[in-house]
Amino acid sequence: MQPSARWRQALFAALAGSTMLIAPAAFAAPADDAAPAADGAAETGGEILVTARRRQEAVQDVPLAISVVDAKAIEATGSFNVAKLTQLQPSLQFYSTNPRNSAANIRGLGAPFGLTNDGIEQGVGIYIDQVYYSRIASATFDFVDVERVEVLRGPQGTLYGKNTTAGAINITTRAPSFTPEGRAEVSIGNLGLVQVKGSVSGPLIGDKVAIRLAGSTTTRNGTIYNVTTDKHVNAQDNLGVRGQLLWKATDTLDLTFAGDYNRQNPDCCAQIYVRTGATQRPLNRQFAALAAAFNYAPPSTDAFDRVTDLDTPLKAKQEIGGASLRAELELGNGSLTSVTAWRFWNWDPSNDRDFTGLPITTVSANPSRQRQWTQEFRYAGTSGKLDYVAGLFGFHQKLHTSGLQVQGPAASRFLLNPGNVPAGSRGCATATTAACNPVVLNGLTSVNDIDFKNTSVAAFGQLTWHITDRLRLQPGLRVNYDKKTGAYTAIVTTGTGSTTLNADQRGVLAPQSYSPKFSDWNVSGDFTASYDVARDVLAYATYARSFKSGGINLSGLPLDANNNPILSAGSVKPEKVNHYEVGLKTQFLDRRATLNLSGFWTEINDYQATVTNGQLGVLRGYLANAQKVRVRGFEADFSVRPVQGLNLYASGAFTDHEYVKFTDAPCPPELSGGSTGAVASAPGTPGGVSPANCNISGQWLPGISKWSASFGGEYAVPVRLIGDDAQTYLGVDGSYRSKFSSNPSRSAYTDIAGYALFNVRAGFRTENKWDLFGWVRNVFDKNYYEVLALQSGNTGLIVGQPADPRTYGATLRLTF
Repeated sequence: MQPSARWRQALFAALAGSTMLIAPAAFAAPADDAAPAADGAAETGGEILVTARRRQEAVQDVPLAISVVDAKAIEATGSFNVAKLTQLQPSLQFYSTNPRNSAANIRGLGAPFGLTNDGIEQGVGIYIDQVYYSRIASATFDFVDVERVEVLRGPQGTLYGKNTTAGAINITTRAPSFTPEGRAEVSIGNLGLVQVKGSVSGPLIGDKVAIRLAGSTTTRNGTIYNVTTDKHVNAQDNLGVRGQLLWKATDTLDLTFAGDYNRQNPDCCAQIYVRTGATQRPLNRQFAALAAAFNYAPPSTDAFDRVTDLDTPLKAKQEIGGASLRAELELGNGSLTSVTAWRFWNWDPSNDRDFTGLPITTVSANPSRQRQWTQEFRYAGTSGKLDYVAGLFGFHQKLHTSGLQVQGPAASRFLLNPGNVPAGSRGCATATTAACNPVVLNGLTSVNDIDFKNTSVAAFGQLTWHITDRLRLQPGLRVNYDKKTGAYTAIVTTGTGSTTLNADQRGVLAPQSYSPKFSDWNVSGDFTASYDVARDVLAYATYARSFKSGGINLSGLPLDANNNPILSAGSVKPEKVNHYEVGLKTQFLDRRATLNLSGFWTEINDYQATVTNGQLGVLRGYLANAQKVRVRGFEADFSVRPVQGLNLYASGAFTDHEYVKFTDAPCPPELSGGSTGAVASAPGTPGGVSPANCNISGQWLPGISKWSASFGGEYAVPVRLIGDDAQTYLGVDGSYRSKFSSNPSRSAYTDIAGYALFNVRAGFRTENKWDLFGWVRNVFDKNYYEVLALQSGNTGLIVGQPADPRTYGATLRLTF
């Protein structure tokens, strides 16, 4: 028997026999009285209700790995966006170097790790009130008036409009109410934090029309001081407003009109000096010698001094908004739902892509404008022993980007080969050597014009057959058609405005024009069997065959040895996913304790990966297909309310992950930057030989920790002096991640060490009236990186984004 087959059999046997090693995973106790839980949702009769399967049902009855965080937990723990939510959800990862270059992954899958490419899709879908959000940048905004967040793990295609291969984040906001109500919240903290949230709701016309209005604003100073501009960067500046109008048109028809507008405009996003590592470049072409040639030194070589000298203005301005109409009609033995939506995204950035105070790349900006339209029809009903959902989905997207990149007077020395300069020399061999002549690249400018159109249509459905009162079979099917067309044009001019380029200039910024296309049909499906072992014990097993649509490269193509674009790289193939999962959902101690277990095995052929062609000095990323990757592991979610007022939870995941086969991957920096040859020199050998590509089969996938966990609890006691329903409480939340790689090809220079974080809060509250508490996040002021990256050109410079230091403050919340 092959080792992988033994591994898979062991996984199924462990769960089928209800025996497994429990590591903390991603679940927590339902709320006890007014106490917020780290994982909860809308409750009825002690049950947590969700809409993961497009109908309202108890979460413990859903044969799916799902975690739920309710509004109380979001507010109490300060998890006010997807990035913050990761501290409560071990299987959810979120990485962002700026809002556009963000990635949400579930179980390590979902989006390429590195530069965002508009020509492909996310593997993790984000839905807000059943509307699909195609821009991952929306995940960087604050939640506005959210009721709950459901994180669905594993492929989701037979119930959700847009096919998503890794999972979905399903966000539900509070609905308009016919009972007048309001909420207000103010938080003040260090670093100049001011966060204000509020919402009001009530009837407009009797019991026919109700309205809800909500808003949120967050401002905070930056965490990194820029000595060049005398300003703090990596700040927060968020604004969001949302309005909903509910019209009960008839006894069987509800219409919900919704609109929202969100704006961010912070001084962001800086990645700063972390360390240097040896590459295959000659010593005189590595960072230390290059910096010395300009008498340059970074303001600090300790990133946690949080100081930089970036000389290009930073901006991460974006606007996201839209409107939707949801119609829900009771029809026959079920309900018909229509969701119509239009959305926009405007992106206006400015970046310092050389990560230093030197004028290497003086301008790097790719402002974009996107519009999307979606339409979904869905019918959910019951007939005898059959429950069913069937639907149609349509999606159309248009995007235009106008990119600009300009090289400065230091670019020639950093990006070009100075010729026969002796190893270790800081000088130039001759005054005519291209690298010694700043004019060669100074002012070199690329103006890019990018257009993209994306159309997707699908028919999907899922059937649940209740064979007996305990046994259910659930097949699902999806037929999908995708069409993508694009146009990429880069016009490159020298510092004098000439379009006549030499080989050195074309090797850095290459003029190119191409029009990639992709279209394809695919059929995907899943099959789940679930069985009620006992009253509060549900076992299930799932197989899913899923696809992630192919795509096109819209960030410029890699170049061949003659600096011509490789047109065959204009498109990437679809991902083909085989997913196996088994799970057990249990409750005991009179449903005061919950233990959910899941084991999964996911294999992807033609995995879409973002890489860089470092051998040729290309500054842009491009897409490629890895032959095969695999992610497998266990998850456990535990929560308990042992006594009145005490909630405890411990959740976690073990995830084994690797490139099963990736024989033509980009090389890590240790093997990059030298002359191209068939046999590489030893890692870090100055002036060595670099292979054209590397075989990284068996290596880690980026961004995934083998072990991750969240844990904590809250204890509340009555305070009779304040009121009969008053409480004082203390809450503690912790999270842990083991070491993970921060580079598509694992490097000794870009592994991020594991870390543990702790947050505390303490305060007073009354049920459904007011809540006043103080909080400290990252209590022990842990220094850790969110991401690490490489400077272009294999100079050996490693840059990173330090995470937030310890923060503290107070929050006052009123409900009326």
